[in-house]
Amino acid sequence: MSSSDTEDKIQEAIANPQNMGEMADADSVGTVGNPECGDMVRMWLKFDEKDGKKVIDKASFQSFGCQTAIAVASMATEMLKGKTVEEAQELDSKDLSAPLGPLPPMKIHCGEMVEGALRDALKGDDDCEQPTEPSSMAGNTLLGDMNHPAPKSGKLKVVKLDS
Repeated sequence: MSSSDTEDKIQEAIANPQNMGEMADADSVGTVGNPECGDMVRMWLKFDEKDGKKVIDKASFQSFGCQTAIAVASMATEMLKGKTVEEAQELDSKDLSAPLGPLPPMKIHCGEMVEGALRDALKGDDDCEQPTEPSSMAGNTLLGDMNHPAPKSGKLKVVKLDS
């Protein structure tokens, strides 16, 4: 697949993103990104049971920053439907961005951000203890998170936020 084909697929996905927006009845939410540079992705997952296994029934996302992250997240949320939690945990950024074709080197981080949001959402579904302190972020939305950035650290930081 040529880089032109990849660019065309990215533009098509951006023009008609699938599953974009908050999911009010989500079972789990994952967020990754850095409000300092503006790239952030949040993914919502809704689970169902099928043949005795927990499967992803619906997935949605919000993304601020890179348009390629929107395209990858759109494709990924479609790809995740019907996958078991175990199958979703095996997916990496290359798998999630594969429908678009090979990403240019400077855009590989977009796929990695979507993978990070997915992993955070899957981790949030574990039986591990969840934070009980409410978020002080404005409205606890992705935009609110960007308007109240974390202290400067100079590194990409994955932050689990209450849903």
